[in-house]
Amino acid sequence: MKTLAGLIKNCDVKKYQGDLDVKVSSVCFDSRNVQEGTLYVAQRGTQVDGHQFISKAIRSGATCVVCETMPQTIYDNVTYVLVENTARALGQIASLFYDEPSKELKLVGVTGTNGKTSIVTLLYKMFNKLGYKVGLLSTIANYVGEKEHKATHTTPDAVQLNVLLRDMVNEGCEYCFMEVSSHALVQHRVAGVHFIGGIFTNLTHDHLDYHETFKSYLTAKKSFFDKLPKDSFALTNIDDRNGEVMLQNTKAKQYAYAAKSLGDFNVKILERHFDTTLMEFNGTEVWTQFIGDFNAYNLLAVYATACLLDIPEQSTLVALSTLEPVAGRLDTYVSGSGITAVVDYAHTPDALENVLKTLKGIVDDGQIITVVGAGGNRDKTKRPKMARIACEYSNRVILTSDNPRNEQPESIIEDMFNGVPEEQKLATLCVTNRREAIKMAALLAVKGDLILIAGKGHETYQEVEDKRNYFNDKEEIKQILN
Repeated sequence: MKTLAGLIKNCDVKKYQGDLDVKVSSVCFDSRNVQEGTLYVAQRGTQVDGHQFISKAIRSGATCVVCETMPQTIYDNVTYVLVENTARALGQIASLFYDEPSKELKLVGVTGTNGKTSIVTLLYKMFNKLGYKVGLLSTIANYVGEKEHKATHTTPDAVQLNVLLRDMVNEGCEYCFMEVSSHALVQHRVAGVHFIGGIFTNLTHDHLDYHETFKSYLTAKKSFFDKLPKDSFALTNIDDRNGEVMLQNTKAKQYAYAAKSLGDFNVKILERHFDTTLMEFNGTEVWTQFIGDFNAYNLLAVYATACLLDIPEQSTLVALSTLEPVAGRLDTYVSGSGITAVVDYAHTPDALENVLKTLKGIVDDGQIITVVGAGGNRDKTKRPKMARIACEYSNRVILTSDNPRNEQPESIIEDMFNGVPEEQKLATLCVTNRREAIKMAALLAVKGDLILIAGKGHETYQEVEDKRNYFNDKEEIKQILN
């Protein structure tokens, strides 16, 4: 059993009161999960301040408390540790409590606006194909070897993260690939975690409801690279205007990948087809089962990462040619009547534009019909931008519900409709019910047309108020077209 003194050795301790040699049986930040001998960390969340529950935690058995301000009521049998930032301290404590599992893995983190899920999932699949035991932490699912664990956040909380990393070590995993969200970086969920490498994909408009300004969003992403150790690598997309910014203060070894510039790792698209693309990676041609320039960047990041992890290039390229697209990313279905449906997770202006540009370059004579919405209780400023982009690259647009959460769907659609160009407003449909919107798209489509259903991708639910109702875009469109 760990002692409090050993667990707080990496924390920025301002002062303490009580016995530091007290034994700690568990670490938690939720007072409802406190047991006898727990170290309770009082975090200030966006909705709730954990300092309000210190007394409750002590009554439930907490023998030590880490906090930013001392509570009014002090118990003689409890040790109190005052730190500058409890969120950061939680990560540092959790890492030590679980014996620093990240140091026993080759852990690579991926951050950026778009492409994170695809890159970590493809790396997980590739290294599995190469015969390694691997862990995955992603938006879609977490995997310890081949065992799936449900994902509730893009990046788990600090305690759950270290639990999963320890499980991976115990299962014999050698590598782990994880998404690192901007929220997780601001909330210090990866504090105390050791990365052998970091990848930057791109930075576009997203999460301004949380970060408020683009500069704050950029700073959050950059902080990941600022903290990478000197024995790690930092791999950045230098075709993105913020790619070089990410590496300005990093101690890690710096590498660049690009399709338009000259980097350490480069890709060229030689041939485009509806279900395959011929690409050239650092001079070697490879047929891939992906379409779209953005997927070329994703595959290049995967290729570069494998090379930096000392996987033989030939083995990497062979494995790359066998990889298949991630669920909910350009997920394609062709009906018996010749109508193509594509389901994609694109939920930012940049991602939607990338997908539509790709599809527009492949569709021959047919029209593109786009069904798209925007999430409730999230960044409102991107809503009109997404509608404008949908109209620019589509023949017909149907605005509908995404995950309305606690907002009125009609209000969200109205925000989007404000971005529709005047000359296209009469031709743009607003259908609140997502199932009915998909049906409308199917009714409008004829042989040779393509229906894009954007925004939810792999998700199998729709969030309405405080409930998650089962909803699967691909199942819906397949059933309707059949």
